[in-house]
Amino acid sequence: MSKNPVGILLAAGSSQRFGSNKLLYPILNDTPMLLLSAKKLAEALPGSLAVINKNLTSYKPQLEQLGLEVVINAQAEKGMGASIACGVKHSLDASGWLITLADMPYIKIATLSLLANKLKDGGDIVAPEYKQQRGHPVGFSASYKDELLALNKDVGARDIIRQYYDQVQLIETDDQGAIQDIDHKDEIL
Repeated sequence: MSKNPVGILLAAGSSQRFGSNKLLYPILNDTPMLLLSAKKLAEALPGSLAVINKNLTSYKPQLEQLGLEVVINAQAEKGMGASIACGVKHSLDASGWLITLADMPYIKIATLSLLANKLKDGGDIVAPEYKQQRGHPVGFSASYKDELLALNKDVGARDIIRQYYDQVQLIETDDQGAIQDIDHKDEIL
């Protein structure tokens, strides 16, 4: 087993509420949301991977250039849970996983690093908390591997968090980006 957790960037969604593929929408200096989120994760947690759908295959070289391994989820239509399971399956020897959402480009690299370090230091389930609101990403130790591999719906790991809530370590942060996902164009800063 690797002593390090692996970051999993979830980027295989359909962006139905946005009206177009939101991950391709330029956020900062014409950088698409996908690449901005990927760059932050790669910097905070080298050796991470991006789970994408077949429609984003043309971005594979750019994601790899940032340092991420790219995994194409052939079952992306099943939802976020299937993408988490796909990422875990491709990194089975990790000590844990930091599940990161590609539609949360405003999260600080320092927050990602803090959560990754909490996992490295033996955290069971870790998540940021901003003004008493649990945010993302959420990290899981390897002891949750079987539960993560069994996911196949669009609810992500929410049920695992609910079931093991007494194991969740909330880490207070001043990072508003930990609770800011983008579902509509008017949410872009």
